[in-house]
Amino acid sequence: MMIIGQPTLDQLRILVGVVDAGSFAAGARQLGRAVSVISYGIGQLEAQLGVTLFDRANPRRPQLTPAGRALLADARAVLAEADTLMARARAIGQGIETEVALAVDVMVPLQRVAGVLRSFQQAFPLTDLRLHVEALGAVAGLVLDGQAHLAIAGPDLLDLPELARQEVGAVELVPVAAPDHPLARRGSMAPGDAQQYLQLVLTDRSPLTRGRDFSVLSPRTWRLADLGAKHALLLEGSGWGNMPRHLVEDDLRAGRLCRLPLPEGETVPYRLHALWRKDCTPGPATAWLLDALGEVLRA
Repeated sequence: MMIIGQPTLDQLRILVGVVDAGSFAAGARQLGRAVSVISYGIGQLEAQLGVTLFDRANPRRPQLTPAGRALLADARAVLAEADTLMARARAIGQGIETEVALAVDVMVPLQRVAGVLRSFQQAFPLTDLRLHVEALGAVAGLVLDGQAHLAIAGPDLLDLPELARQEVGAVELVPVAAPDHPLARRGSMAPGDAQQYLQLVLTDRSPLTRGRDFSVLSPRTWRLADLGAKHALLLEGSGWGNMPRHLVEDDLRAGRLCRLPLPEGETVPYRLHALWRKDCTPGPATAWLLDALGEVLRA
């Protein structure tokens, strides 16, 4: 049975350098080595692997053998993994997080967040980014139990002593209903009219705010844990409810939904706050994310 030796990273770099440069001499210049060192390194690698990597019939332009072509991709993959390992080690030494988990309230405009996340991955390619999208108290709950390092949450949990907070903007909620809903067909509305009709309410999957109501006017409610389900039921005319304006703008323009002029308020400000644990100071990557999200959400 043939025994295969363990090639070194230096030998693999020599192999890739020669292939990329086109010859032993050009590879030597590119790597800053003597040609004899390059030739010796290739010879040692061939001895380690027990194969001939280059056809040396033309010493000026040696060609890869079939075995050399088959092993070249593996050599590149090994070097890429080694480079990633060293870069990650340098990042850890500089205090950059290896992972950042972000929790975002479902009310947040995800189009804006998506652009920030794309820029984050370019700025911190070695930091793994995880994203959670939740509603109401569940957002803060992920930070409290350590599943998220940073959250963009709504205005309802500002009294949690374990969490630091920073205001980062607001979302405008507007009361809407389908055009054939009785409230939408009214020319004007008196205080209390909305209480006569079923209100669709986003509810919380977290125990942190269980039993608490947010902008609920009607005693008749359907409580939904999914904003998409609430949107679909509003379009079908099942009831009325408050929705983030950015999510229903197209529906309002197309006439699929109507904005309700409630005397109690035609808009509900939904203030957004960044949350993180007081005992976990944001590292460089988390701080970058916090600043970038604050900038786009305030805009």
